[in-house]
Amino acid sequence: MIQIGSHQLGSRVVLAPMAGISDRPFRSLCRQFGAALTATEMLSAHVQLNHPQGSGLRGIHRDEPSPRVVQIAGADPVQMAACARLNVEQGAEIIDINMGCPVKKVLKQAAGSALLRDEPLVEAILKSVVQAVAVPVTLKIRTGWSPDMRNGIAIARIAEDAGIQALAVHGRTRACMFNGNAEYDTIAAIKAAICIPLFANGDISSADKARKVLDHTGADGVMIGRGARGRPWLFRDVDHFLRTGTLPQPLPLSLIHKLVIQHVKDLHQFYGAQHGLGFVRKHVAWYLEPYAGAAEFRRSFNALEDAAAQLDSLHGFFESLLQTETAA
Repeated sequence: MIQIGSHQLGSRVVLAPMAGISDRPFRSLCRQFGAALTATEMLSAHVQLNHPQGSGLRGIHRDEPSPRVVQIAGADPVQMAACARLNVEQGAEIIDINMGCPVKKVLKQAAGSALLRDEPLVEAILKSVVQAVAVPVTLKIRTGWSPDMRNGIAIARIAEDAGIQALAVHGRTRACMFNGNAEYDTIAAIKAAICIPLFANGDISSADKARKVLDHTGADGVMIGRGARGRPWLFRDVDHFLRTGTLPQPLPLSLIHKLVIQHVKDLHQFYGAQHGLGFVRKHVAWYLEPYAGAAEFRRSFNALEDAAAQLDSLHGFFESLLQTETAA
């Protein structure tokens, strides 16, 4: 099993932090289905320190199971250390540092994957955060800034020397964004260069792909992001397959129906009935993607402006699917 500080993980599969997706309701679902770690959405150190309420609901992790992971981002070593301490005071049991986010608004702050171009600053940030808190500190990176600057090995060695206790590597450079296919050769080279646990990330959307990535890279575990949208049970499938070499029985449609309804209710409660509508639309689109008639259904569903109407509409859609399944 994978050990991070005093925390022994229950599986080799963890959830990637995703802005606008890995909120508490989704994290809870993924943990129920076997994700060993579910970090918060990325929190800006600058925002947290200067506007304590500015991160809104992103960082809320009350009542979540241990270990509670908070991901922070920033480019100033002093600010990052202070932000880490603040989150530990608020209950974080692992601090994760984001040096992999490729989006422009993060790069404009010289944070996220922009840091991969400045190895001395990477070292300063990591040492500052590790020395600031008594809990384990982990790091998420990409393989480098661009295909011509794949310095993931150098960054990983800096991280290990600084006291980082686990590393996640997305198999693309910042320049690649999410285009093309993830490459795993660099992740394999990084794993060979360090001794701390490593999670391979990028394009892992099935149990078979997880097994192949682990075999190719030698990674200790896998981190799943976009592949889990609308399929939080993917963690169960991957964990079972890695343990036994077989897939569990698919979830029956009746259980998926209950799961989606509960997730929608949780989103309404978490964000508020009105503000939650948009978050529900997004998740429902992912859940219903495999089903016939989903595109037509979403056109009417997305026009609904009432939480109760969303629930009624979803009940009707799934009941129709169940009737069709029974008739078949």
